[in-house]
Amino acid sequence: MKEVFNTPGKVIVTCYKRLSPYLQEEICALGFEIKRTFSTGIETTASVNECIRLNLNLRTAGQVLYEIGAFRARNAQELYNALVKISWEDLIPVDGYFSVTSFVNNETITTPLYANVKVKDAIVDRIKDKIGKRPNSGADLSKAVIHLHWVEDRAEIFLDTSGETLSKHGYRKHPGKAPMLEALATSTIMATQWDRKSPFVNPMCGSGTLAIEAALIAQNRTPGLQRMNYSFMHFNGYDESVFFQERRLLKEKTNKSNIPTIIASDISEQAVEIARLNAKAAGVEHLIQFAVCDFAKTSIPETPGVIMFNPEYGERLGTHTKLEATYKRIGDFMKQRCKGYRGYVFTGNPDLAKKIGLKASRRIEFFNGKLDCRLLQYELYEGTKEK
Repeated sequence: MKEVFNTPGKVIVTCYKRLSPYLQEEICALGFEIKRTFSTGIETTASVNECIRLNLNLRTAGQVLYEIGAFRARNAQELYNALVKISWEDLIPVDGYFSVTSFVNNETITTPLYANVKVKDAIVDRIKDKIGKRPNSGADLSKAVIHLHWVEDRAEIFLDTSGETLSKHGYRKHPGKAPMLEALATSTIMATQWDRKSPFVNPMCGSGTLAIEAALIAQNRTPGLQRMNYSFMHFNGYDESVFFQERRLLKEKTNKSNIPTIIASDISEQAVEIARLNAKAAGVEHLIQFAVCDFAKTSIPETPGVIMFNPEYGERLGTHTKLEATYKRIGDFMKQRCKGYRGYVFTGNPDLAKKIGLKASRRIEFFNGKLDCRLLQYELYEGTKEK
């Protein structure tokens, strides 16, 4: 088995559907070459030590997967036969612990859990055969993680260098009601092309994810500063000095002098308290002006910037008179109070979006979970729009 920490190989960085344009932007900014982009990820080339850098820097990613083998497997026995030939004893400490995750679409497999068991058996049998002892295994993702991607007769096996997903940024101790995933929140802010200096206003802030991500982006504080455990730490060959050097670089890159006006308001006192606690955990509480008020009473700085709403969507079908009135008020508020700003509404309900009463200049596609959503952009011109 090659020494994976210093050997460049195929790396797949996964993300939620429709976030790959923003993930690609991040990976390019770190100097990696993009080999392929698809709806749920990016392919690049990196060693596992370089995967450490990806794990600590990326805001929009899910997992960073380093390929250690690819082969044909028509059924579970062929999968096992190929996997047992891999030098797992060089990768997984004999006194360690590992778990297996998978994406499986093979007609002979009725449940991915069965495929996971075959992977686990191959690893344990190999290490026991070579060393006489066996590592522990289970479902916990806090130690070494192996990932199987098996579609029809083509199987790939990866070291999942992340473990727990990167799409959660580690500060949200209090999720609140229907919170937006951190990686999705970051992607929507990237989609606005906010300049990180002008005001960022987030009425109806809920648990504060959008305002917190805006503050983290403004100061170039990466999610890696929130986290001290990754799967890569639990494979043979890990050098902790590489991890701590990368953390030092992250701290040096943080721009504490950039303090744009970021405002987060919500009519719910409990929501604002949760948002405050989350902002404190993220280290950005001092950067956000919180207010308990109806969104229409949110303070709007004179200098134009970005204003972003993530209102309730309601059900896709049926009439919601209360929500229709709310969406109409959002449109009126942006038109009357936010002149010169770029306005954004993130929604999964196209019927309610029509009630905003403004013409969207862009409709940017996202998913929130399985719900098809749009980030609607509105140019809120001063006075009459010039031809």
